Amino acid sequence: MLEIRHLKTLDALRECGSLVEAAERVHLTQSALSHQIKDLEARLGQALFIRKTRPLRFTTAGLRLLQLADDILPTVRNTERDLARLAGGQSGRLHMAIECHSCYQWLMPTLDTFRDHWPEVELDLASGFNFTPLPALTRGDLDLVVTSDPDDLPGIHYEPLFRYEILLAISHRHPLARQTCVHPKQLAQEVLITYPVERQRLDIFRQFLDPANAEPASIRLTELTVMMIQLVVSNRGVCALPNWAMHEYLEQGYIRALKLGEKGLWSTLYAAIREEQQDMPFMADFLKTAKATCFKTLPQIRTAQPEMAPVTG
Repeated sequence: MLEIRHLKTLDALRECGSLVEAAERVHLTQSALSHQIKDLEARLGQALFIRKTRPLRFTTAGLRLLQLADDILPTVRNTERDLARLAGGQSGRLHMAIECHSCYQWLMPTLDTFRDHWPEVELDLASGFNFTPLPALTRGDLDLVVTSDPDDLPGIHYEPLFRYEILLAISHRHPLARQTCVHPKQLAQEVLITYPVERQRLDIFRQFLDPANAEPASIRLTELTVMMIQLVVSNRGVCALPNWAMHEYLEQGYIRALKLGEKGLWSTLYAAIREEQQDMPFMADFLKTAKATCFKTLPQIRTAQPEMAPVTG
């Protein structure tokens, strides 16, 4: 009556909170996912969740199946890893670079899990602030780059991890504090605090200010997210950060967050790898682990499908 795919579907529903997002996660159409759930409910003779609730609410039967999923799915993943080791590819090298410090929030637990399952893989991690990591990936100096700024390079595959909204952090005392969104020209009098990377690699410039021919009054650089927030709290400037990076500061009431434009500004985070490494068991498992960790760790992110991952030349 019950199959592994049913448990994976319910687990995706719990993490995503909607049929649309869950369907993307398990690589089904929304119609196919709905049919799968209705078929399972018909077999069980009871509903598994309450329709049209936000966030999604599970019935007692649904919660019981989620408990089963929590018991079984990790065992399935571990068995898949063991089988991959038996097939070869147990050892290797995974040298990576990331292009923003806020990624550490989900990357560190990912690395902890990965080390436990692939102890023979050599891991190394570097920041992408002081060098250009994508050319290093092409040369073979790196094996993976976490980036939101893909470039059309030969032999490089971009695996989308998730989509996230970029928000503008401001002080509660800021003149814009009563607004819900900000427009490009409104930043003309602002000190914009950013990471020390080229402006063409920052979404706030590439997707928001530059298309509107707008420019902040000045730019202040810092490598640390916490320093950015401290400057914002002190009303010394504003900064654009991923929604997950400022979530704890919003929860504690330190700052306010505005949408960038009325529709908001969304970006996608990718793991860039060389094409010949796509089928390596430990690389495939790292990408699976990273995605699972992201959706368990980060609030308000969305699923990103491969067809949603254009690269810029």
